[in-house]
Amino acid sequence: MDKQLTFSALEHQKHKRTTRRDEFLSKMDDIVPWPHIISLVQPYYYSGRFGRPPTSLEVILRMYFLQTWFSLSDEGLEDSIYDSKAFSSFLGVDFVSVPAPDATVLCNFRKIVNDNELGEKIFSLVNELMEKNGLIMRGGTIMDATIHEAPRSTRNASHGRDPEMASAKKGGSWHFGAKSHIGVDAGTGLVHSVEVTPANVHDITMASQLIRPDDDFAAGDSGFIGLAERDDMKSSPVLSKVECRIVERPSSWKKKNLSVLAAEFDRRAERRLISMRQKVEYVFHVVKDIFKLRKLAYKGLAKNATRLLVSFANANLYMLAIAGRRFCPLLG
Repeated sequence: MDKQLTFSALEHQKHKRTTRRDEFLSKMDDIVPWPHIISLVQPYYYSGRFGRPPTSLEVILRMYFLQTWFSLSDEGLEDSIYDSKAFSSFLGVDFVSVPAPDATVLCNFRKIVNDNELGEKIFSLVNELMEKNGLIMRGGTIMDATIHEAPRSTRNASHGRDPEMASAKKGGSWHFGAKSHIGVDAGTGLVHSVEVTPANVHDITMASQLIRPDDDFAAGDSGFIGLAERDDMKSSPVLSKVECRIVERPSSWKKKNLSVLAAEFDRRAERRLISMRQKVEYVFHVVKDIFKLRKLAYKGLAKNATRLLVSFANANLYMLAIAGRRFCPLLG
């Protein structure tokens, strides 16, 4: 995207220091495969044959990704574009020759994304590019799940909560919302599989859908105890050969009658497994703490699943960016 600098932009660059927001946007601008995503979305976007010319697809895609990275509402993002020079420069708008899209344009584009399941397609595209560039390894998967809170208020037209969400108890507290189940490559920590369900679906239920056909092992926390004995694992010729490395509950150690040497050996193996699981926890940190996606913004499972899939795709891109990785144009 060609960004022509105005006199005000040149003056701004001369007198300003590089902020953390500028650094973040610069890294993401370099790593996001814009041409590939534009080619993916183009068939579903407005043709421009009739009526008012549509907003440039690259501009609206950049606006959509800004909303994903900073967890802003449509109106909040529109205001931020005018308030933040970093945002307007990232979009390539100067408010004269290239106007900034408004909140309605973003809302309409998000409807296109939801109606055509583009969230899943963008996630698959990013994974495909990582595979082609050799940025993802094979051999093992680390699984985990996290709950995303949904609004509990019943002050609406139906006087009820979202019927597609559910309640689940975790850590002695009840949570209402949805749950994202992810499978992370054990070697690189990049997400290769995502399933979104109501919050009351147990972690182990979706485990078989997170394991790749060529995985040698699958690792998880104590929520996956008994995975190898499940019918969906034992009945599959592929999954039945996968080694399940599951973290034991602390209470189970008291029931073991091991020698001091054997107990220390088992504890070290358990610590290595717990340490390896930090890779999947870091992904949740990116989505919840860096992208600020702590609460669901939309009603219904489908819209929120699209938002989560795009967020996990961007989490992969973010982790590649901070690791200094790039996509090869020839392979991409």
